[in-house]
Amino acid sequence: MMAPRPSERGAALLSVLLMVAVLAVIAATTLDRIALSTKLSFNGNALAQARMFNYAAESIAAARIEDLIARDAAQTTLAGDWLGQEQILPIPVGTASATVRDGGNCFNLNSVVTEGEGGYQASPTGQEQFVALMVVLGVTEGLARPVAAAAADWADSDTVPLPSGAEDDAYRGSVQPYLPANRPFVHPSELRAVKGVNPAIYAKLRGWICALPEAVLSPLNVNTLSPEQAPLLVMLFPQKTLSPVSARAYLAKRPASGYGSLIRFWGAPEMAALEPSSLVQEQVQLTSKYFLLDTKVSLGETTLEGEAMIVGTPAPARVIWRSWGERE
Repeated sequence: MMAPRPSERGAALLSVLLMVAVLAVIAATTLDRIALSTKLSFNGNALAQARMFNYAAESIAAARIEDLIARDAAQTTLAGDWLGQEQILPIPVGTASATVRDGGNCFNLNSVVTEGEGGYQASPTGQEQFVALMVVLGVTEGLARPVAAAAADWADSDTVPLPSGAEDDAYRGSVQPYLPANRPFVHPSELRAVKGVNPAIYAKLRGWICALPEAVLSPLNVNTLSPEQAPLLVMLFPQKTLSPVSARAYLAKRPASGYGSLIRFWGAPEMAALEPSSLVQEQVQLTSKYFLLDTKVSLGETTLEGEAMIVGTPAPARVIWRSWGERE
């Protein structure tokens, strides 16, 4: 038998080395995919577990809200120091916290319309209050009025634009054409799609607006309205008869146990002088119906932040919407 020539031995060695290199690449890729798959599986399990803890936090919050309302059906006050206070929740692994806020002390975007037999129609009162809020927050009236009209056109049932408003034709010409919803707002972030709402305007309104599941004027609870939320009280008087400074001062001297009655609230000289309309008097309340729950659950490297709206009355308290991830 003839011995292989040196060139053949070199070719065989090269083939072996090439095969080893290919096998090494395959092994490295396989191990990398196994590691990635393991990581994804772990993250998926952690996320699912975090959501379960989030659901538990919602159930606890709903029970606490029921207790809060049952304690005094006539008024919801700050008694118990519940508003905006972060509560640490005991869980077997990781950490969890929950914070409850009054979900009705905001401008209800759906107040720009009213519900009738033929669907939703624009509400002049709601629009004027929206304009007043935007102006006190630093938006010029020239920009605020078209935004309020466009918001009403977005939520009403017809396709006929209001003066300075916007219906189908105003959105078809966009870089990415779309149409207005022609139904009430579902989430406050939806306002970003309304004509005239630029990032600067939305940034000013972001912490002041909400989308309650009914087309009613913003139901402000003056027992829980903080002095820092004075612009919401100012917006009730679009004729600028109440200054932010006066509104803040009046809320700051609220009795610790709440007003007790609306007669007491409106009877103060600074309020009586404003001569509020019957609509505004009905809008101001002593109880809270809607509550916002902010949750945060951390399990290892996985963190889940959630927000949910809980309606407290009629009992039992229940979640009507929830969202996870970055707040818009």
